[in-house]
Amino acid sequence: MSGGSTRILLVDDEQSVQTLLSYPLRKDGYHVTSALDGREALERFTEGRFDLVILDLMLPKIDGVEVCRQLRRNSQVPIIMLTAKGSETDKVAGLEVGADDYITKPFSMREFRSRVKAALRRSRMVGQPPDDEPIDQGDLKIDPARRMVTLRGKEVKVTYVEFEILSALARSPGRVLSRETLLEHVWGDSEYRDPRTVDVHIRHLREKLELAPKEPEYLLTVRGVGYRFKE
Repeated sequence: MSGGSTRILLVDDEQSVQTLLSYPLRKDGYHVTSALDGREALERFTEGRFDLVILDLMLPKIDGVEVCRQLRRNSQVPIIMLTAKGSETDKVAGLEVGADDYITKPFSMREFRSRVKAALRRSRMVGQPPDDEPIDQGDLKIDPARRMVTLRGKEVKVTYVEFEILSALARSPGRVLSRETLLEHVWGDSEYRDPRTVDVHIRHLREKLELAPKEPEYLLTVRGVGYRFKE
């Protein structure tokens, strides 16, 4: 996925960052639309189709977390959050409201371009008919064609990343999948990514699926390795 048909919305209130990041994106052939605050980002998003949103966490008028939350109400567009902060709370703030990935400033251009390419691969897959058969695990059913999860007959709303992680685990009950394997399954590679990102998504899935999230029935931890779905 390259060339002018690929549209990226770049949201950052620092003009220097806009210039720094726009250059390699345009050099790679992407069409870049800039926004300098959260309100402008939401306005620009409604004006056209975008394949990726690169969104700074700290923005004037409307912060990045709220922008992400509002975008997720009506769109599954891939979102990469940018944050200059180092605490775990700030790192996962975007993931909590539906972002797919995050990058902590400062970062290298190689890392940035790698994340963008992986996110665009994900964007290209959205909307394509899947080949996978439905997954039936008793009370839990996963329908790849409709990207729908139901538990005891009721639909459970999950994000794209949550759906992919759950599907990978549920398709092979009892098999242990490492964090790196899950990262590669969802994003295409595990390079530059913190394996703890998977832990955040697993925690969200447990909160949505498990009667007792701290004593999970479906998504089990294999300490020091990764996760497995119940047999």
